[in-house]
Amino acid sequence: MYQFFVEPSQINTHDRCVTIQGSDVNHIRNVLRMKPGEELNVSNGQDGKEYRCAIEAFAEDQVICQLRFVKEDNVELPSRVYLFQALPKADKMELIIQKAVELGVYRIIPVAAKRCVVKLDEKKGAARTARWQTIAQSAAKQSRRGVIPEVSGVMDFAQAVKLAAGMAVKLIPYELAEGMDRTRELIDRLEPGQDIALFIGPEGGFEASEIQLAVDSGVIPITLGKRILRTETAGMTVLSWIMYRLEGAQP
Repeated sequence: MYQFFVEPSQINTHDRCVTIQGSDVNHIRNVLRMKPGEELNVSNGQDGKEYRCAIEAFAEDQVICQLRFVKEDNVELPSRVYLFQALPKADKMELIIQKAVELGVYRIIPVAAKRCVVKLDEKKGAARTARWQTIAQSAAKQSRRGVIPEVSGVMDFAQAVKLAAGMAVKLIPYELAEGMDRTRELIDRLEPGQDIALFIGPEGGFEASEIQLAVDSGVIPITLGKRILRTETAGMTVLSWIMYRLEGAQP
């Protein structure tokens, strides 16, 4: 079943009415060719609820739907996972954002680490962030998320570490970290409700000074195994472990 995101004000539970506006109107009417009576899901991107609706009519600039029921089974991870992703080369960031959203990440923070090849000035950074946010919304829609993860503006590594300071768990894959037993122990200790920060380096990895800054701030190095993973693979690996642990830990 198709899912669409709307503003909270477009969902009127009292009158059992939902309106869909913007580019989704053309998509529903002319691309999907949906008809009155057909059902779709709507989310406001904030409360995690799924609003099941049936199309009543098409207006010039909106789709008018009848609210049938509200599904409150939350599909979100029971913890907020923050992905601090160092800027990769080319368009890898788009793939990383798409897959991270599918795996349940709560927020994505692009980081300008010292070994990043990509350099974004303020104007390019703003345009790129807007593009990344669109990708996050599309991925949230495709994966039936209840919220749309935010893609923050680019920050440097020191700012990223400071942002993560108050989070319960802070992890950073590093090739010189202890063995897999230690990593497994840390993942197994994750509990629902914790805020989790995950730092992923660029193609050349983090510099030793960045690792030291992170460790001094309470970030724990972990290993990803005996092989060196690409930056676009590393984050997905740890996010998969986190998802497996947290969803398995729920009652």
